[in-house]
Amino acid sequence: MKQRLARHLPMLEWVRDYDRAAAARDSLAALIVTLMLIPQSLAYAMLAGLPPVTGLYASILPLVAYTLFGTSRTLAVGPVAVVSLMTAAALGPLFAPGSAEYAGAAMLLALLSGALLLTMAVLRLGFLANFLSHPVISGFISASGVLIALGQLKHILGISAAGENALELAQGLIAGLPQTHLPTFIIGTASLLFLYLVRSRLGDWLEHLGMSPRIAGTLTKIGPVVALLLAIAAVHVFQLADAGVRVVGEVPRGLPSLALPLLDLKLAMQLLPAALLISLVGFVESVSVAQTLAAKRRQRIEPNQELVALGGANIAAAMSGGFPVTGGFARSVVNFDAGAQTPLAGALTAAGIGITVLLFTPLFYNLPHAVLAATIIVAVLSLVDLAALRRTWRYSRQDAAAMGATMLGVLLVGVESGILLGVGLSLLLFLWRTSQPHIAVVGQLPGSEHFRNIERFAVVQSPKVLSVRVDESLYFPNARFLEDRIAELVGRYPQAEHLVLMCPGVNLIDASALESLEAITTRLRAAGIQLHLSEVKGPVMDRLQHTDFLEHFGGQVFISQYEALRALDPRTTDHALERKRDYLSGTKEKTG
Repeated sequence: MKQRLARHLPMLEWVRDYDRAAAARDSLAALIVTLMLIPQSLAYAMLAGLPPVTGLYASILPLVAYTLFGTSRTLAVGPVAVVSLMTAAALGPLFAPGSAEYAGAAMLLALLSGALLLTMAVLRLGFLANFLSHPVISGFISASGVLIALGQLKHILGISAAGENALELAQGLIAGLPQTHLPTFIIGTASLLFLYLVRSRLGDWLEHLGMSPRIAGTLTKIGPVVALLLAIAAVHVFQLADAGVRVVGEVPRGLPSLALPLLDLKLAMQLLPAALLISLVGFVESVSVAQTLAAKRRQRIEPNQELVALGGANIAAAMSGGFPVTGGFARSVVNFDAGAQTPLAGALTAAGIGITVLLFTPLFYNLPHAVLAATIIVAVLSLVDLAALRRTWRYSRQDAAAMGATMLGVLLVGVESGILLGVGLSLLLFLWRTSQPHIAVVGQLPGSEHFRNIERFAVVQSPKVLSVRVDESLYFPNARFLEDRIAELVGRYPQAEHLVLMCPGVNLIDASALESLEAITTRLRAAGIQLHLSEVKGPVMDRLQHTDFLEHFGGQVFISQYEALRALDPRTTDHALERKRDYLSGTKEKTG
């Protein structure tokens, strides 16, 4: 009973051994992440088209929910750039950003995302996230980073520029350049430069001054808070708001009221596709970060329970005036580096954000939009990895094509269209690749029981037994290809009396492939050749035993290719063993 309860409430596992040392580390990590999360939450809410305080709301209850249900000890949940962009892309065409209808729709979107994640957990559908391949996700994040940065430049310049894609945004920025607001531009560029130097150089400078790497790293993380406070002070002292610098204005003080968003069925159906994409992207990003950090401490992540935790976090966001959330890469790394020991660090961070909402929101009145935009730009540009396209191209042109299509789709069409294009192309390329599996004629390595491709190794072949290895599962896209390839090989080996289909790489034989095997058996028998199987995996064999194929195909199923050749043509196996000395001698000459 206790184990079952702990499976659904992972906190029961770590809370038993919680001590003062863990509490001290969690408290320090929470303090650092809180200082980092305040400007990020305000900025990402603005990116999502919502009032800045919404970002703070989305950083309170979701963190508490993850503390209860999450399996990662260091994952930091909250608003993130990519999900905020997807929220804006989903809601922008429907409502005016910043309006009450827009905010209500954002809460409904979070509720739908949470419900979908919980449904996936109940049905154990976490595997659906596997359809978002790494190249597609990498291309999506990089292109989204570029798109986000372009969208925020208008706040740096103090101009109006709108657009649904990169080209439209670029045209709007160029057209608005003559109207650049100088005070805003100075604040924005100064913030960009300051944040860039803090992120890339401050740690090294502080270490050169004799500061420990840990303290230097901690001070680097609070750079955005310093930029925020300096900008607020500058606006207040020089009355820059009166000079036209856009500021946040009044931020409501107090904790959000708890209530479910208005359940509009028609709107929910409109938002459902976007909610599904947000759920999948958020889950993939979150689990990837969680597993990477857990591996460093030899800890385990339960993906299905993570669906529950992220679903609970999004429902908590919907109930507290927030918008969709997930695990963030940057703040999770900071949480890990700061020494967080348990998810309680997230709850303590939520307490810090709660105190901020209760006491300090009046400080944000003079906060310039340009500083929030600079915070977003510096944060997202660290996610952009355009060189990954070149690296992927060198390794796999098909994966690079999917990555490139995703990037172009996001930049030129839109966020949702881009990721759907990448996923669709990935699946099509997968089907094309597996529809033409690698099928090799193999022979016995002299002096061994191993069989290798005759085109790559000096092997011994049997004149009577044609050994064919299939390096892919057999299913409907490649069933006909297998028939044609076997027919071609039989024509090239007219003396063959047996054909052994070697199946070490076959994990599945579906109904279409089974019919193809029956057709191959019939054609081979007409040509005076008997089909046999070797090295068939247990699960595949179990399925074959539920059919009458094994009774009618007339051949044998061998545990290994060596046993097949030994039974069907023992002279060849003996000859291969005799050639061991000659083979080894020839190998030495080649390597020498």
